[in-house]
Amino acid sequence: MGVIERDPHTGHGTTGHEWNGIKELNTRVPWPVWTFLILTFGFSVVWWILMPAWPLGTTYSKGLLGVDVRQVVSASLKSAAEERAAWTSQIDQKDYAAIQADDALMKDVRATGHALFGDNCAACHGLAARGGPGFPNLTDHDWLWGGTPEAISETIRVGVNSEDPDSRVSQMPPWGSNGALDRPSLLAVVSYVHSLSHPGAGADAAQLAAGKEVFAKNCAACHGPEAKGNPEVGAPDLTDDTWLYGGDLQSIYTTVYGGREGHMPTWQARLSDTERKILTLYVLDIGKSAP
Repeated sequence: MGVIERDPHTGHGTTGHEWNGIKELNTRVPWPVWTFLILTFGFSVVWWILMPAWPLGTTYSKGLLGVDVRQVVSASLKSAAEERAAWTSQIDQKDYAAIQADDALMKDVRATGHALFGDNCAACHGLAARGGPGFPNLTDHDWLWGGTPEAISETIRVGVNSEDPDSRVSQMPPWGSNGALDRPSLLAVVSYVHSLSHPGAGADAAQLAAGKEVFAKNCAACHGPEAKGNPEVGAPDLTDDTWLYGGDLQSIYTTVYGGREGHMPTWQARLSDTERKILTLYVLDIGKSAP
């Protein structure tokens, strides 16, 4: 057995390894480290005995304490459901006006509605519900199918051009691509529609007059003789400068020429009656608070 070489400065033995004149010391593991490792191992052994830990084929060791995390989660969910039922029952029983007048209920509506909206609606309408091209802004008080609580709730329930048998159905026909209007008539009606929300934009008076005539013959049936829209068929108001696909001349031309057919899924199967009512109240609330 060889004699262990010791470092003259620390007294520790060396491992025998040397790099460029530097010798590696064989120092002891500090006792605090040993203590920590021993305590950790002891805790793990106790935990294995007391708690569910080891898989045993189709089952697992139950532990002396008999803790079942699944039961804990189930109990927690049951407790949460009971707490939720305390106020959702009021949502079910009260009408929209009564709920909106109840500050405590509206606090719950805002919290739950925000989560419901984020999970189901924000993908199209955006987190702030301000929409985008082809997706309505839900905060601007401009509603294609009516802005009453009942109308909004029905839209959420059945959707627009969805697979639901009671779906709201709406389509802007393609007046140009199908040849229904020739190019002069198309340009005239586009100029006229643009002038409704941009008066004094410099359009030719004769063209506006021709466009008004084309509008009366082809467009007024849905949008109304004054172009104020019709919520019964989802036809937008063309005079308020609120546009789903853009209100500049090129965007209006694209819409008139190629037509539009929006889509909103039905939420009847995915969301309960209570959840749809909460969403309706939430949407009305964010519209009320929007500038």
